Amino acid sequence: MNLGSRLTQRLLRLPPPLTRDLVVERDLRVPMRDGAVLLADRWAPKSGAQGLPTALLRIPYGRAGMAAGPMVRPLAERGFQVLIQSTRGTFGSGGAFDPFRREREDGLDTLEWVTEQPWFGESMVLYGMSYLGFVQWAVADQLPPQVKAMIPAVSESALTLEFLRGDGFSLETPFGWGVMVAGQERRWAMPRQLLEAKRVRRAMDTLPLGQADVAAMGRRSDYIQDVLAHDADAPRWAEADHSHRVTDIAIPVSSVGGWYDIFLPGQIRDHQALQTAGRQARLTVGPWSHTSRGVGVAAATEALDFGLAHARGEQPPERAPVRLFVMGEETWRDFPSWPPPGYAPQRFHLHPGGTLAADAAGESAPDGYRYDPADPTPAVGGVRLALGVKAGRVDNTGLEARPDVLTYTTGTLDTDTEVIGEVSAEIWFKSSLPYADVFVRLCDVDDKGRSTNVCDGLVSLTGADRTSCATVRLWPTAYRFRRGHRIRVQVSSGAFPRYNRNPGTGEPRTTATTLRAADQEVFHDPAHPSAVILPVRVKS
Repeated sequence: MNLGSRLTQRLLRLPPPLTRDLVVERDLRVPMRDGAVLLADRWAPKSGAQGLPTALLRIPYGRAGMAAGPMVRPLAERGFQVLIQSTRGTFGSGGAFDPFRREREDGLDTLEWVTEQPWFGESMVLYGMSYLGFVQWAVADQLPPQVKAMIPAVSESALTLEFLRGDGFSLETPFGWGVMVAGQERRWAMPRQLLEAKRVRRAMDTLPLGQADVAAMGRRSDYIQDVLAHDADAPRWAEADHSHRVTDIAIPVSSVGGWYDIFLPGQIRDHQALQTAGRQARLTVGPWSHTSRGVGVAAATEALDFGLAHARGEQPPERAPVRLFVMGEETWRDFPSWPPPGYAPQRFHLHPGGTLAADAAGESAPDGYRYDPADPTPAVGGVRLALGVKAGRVDNTGLEARPDVLTYTTGTLDTDTEVIGEVSAEIWFKSSLPYADVFVRLCDVDDKGRSTNVCDGLVSLTGADRTSCATVRLWPTAYRFRRGHRIRVQVSSGAFPRYNRNPGTGEPRTTATTLRAADQEVFHDPAHPSAVILPVRVKS
């Protein structure tokens, strides 16, 4: 066990532990209000554990192995006792696993049970990444006084709803996750998932899409069918949205995110809600995707520096409320708030000839391209969560060579241009079909001509056969475009399979079987001033 301890210490760049000698009480039975019993394991130092603060992790992926071990052991070796509980219907816990819908009641029941245990030491923190962060948000407005802090990482209070937007359905993440959790308790689950990754990817090509779960794993998935049938605002997802609770959270919150994480927009929304309500909150965002090792490093550090201090009734080490990794500059910087002060929206306008400039374009004909959902514009890097897929910053040369991708590029920058905050685009657009998508990506072109993606976003349009302004919300970012580089904007009509391909017919995505190619037009003239809006640092 010491080998695993030392390896985790090295991977997470942690200080030496107080002890490596731990004991584990397994399969503790935690009763729920409806009679279901959830199982939990308690990790603690072999001696001196009584009275230590408790770190609570509630997880649907099992209490042992690669998912749980690196989160639990570092805390139990460095001042916490740790209770890790399998959520309802997973890995021995009773009831049925109905993702996102039972975490409030089960979480509150678990908190009550923990505070009544003889080993409980009168203080607790909530900790964990992704789904383990969501379960924190689900209960955080109704916590017992013993809970002193929460540390959610790469997570948010309405975990799945960004993917299910009616104006931008993100297919890859919820579909892949649904397949993963459906088979996660099989023997050799992880190797099987790696071997089956290509089949899962091919399954997303299935028409109708409502049969893709069977194509991926040979059977139906209630969760995937819900994802395909119900948009974010459907009553079916009401119990998965805890965003209305955020302003009532009274305990300190330290949130860790990544610029290429699937949950970043919602995570920043949660931080802003806490910030506006005057709560004690801090935010750390690094150059990471959802599964980057850096997320685990930062989250463990926050649990030990921020969480443990609050659990002991102490103040954590002083730092700014917002700490951001500024890409391009490749350094960490501290700020008083999000969005940081001193950055003003600046429009960079699309021009004919593939030019991007601060001034508006003159009279000009629109640019055109043909989008064919039978050969959809692919997702390349960026915000991805799929086995075998590279996320984050990648070379966009191949993508930009496609005839269904338009690019607009500034001249060479004569000074550094720093962009930190919310990014959006206004693209005047028309399609030959009433239904179309507009995907916009911001890129950095270096002095050798290599184009690297910074952030992006997509919006689906109805009535796209009429010229209109498509407002696209891109992922927030912190990026310094270096002198000698150029700023580039891509415009296309898809990023498959991150976003579902638009068939162009208006048929429900679950049952659509026809794919129609469309001729798209992007306008840039005085009446149609297409632009990307960047929060640029104001020179003092």
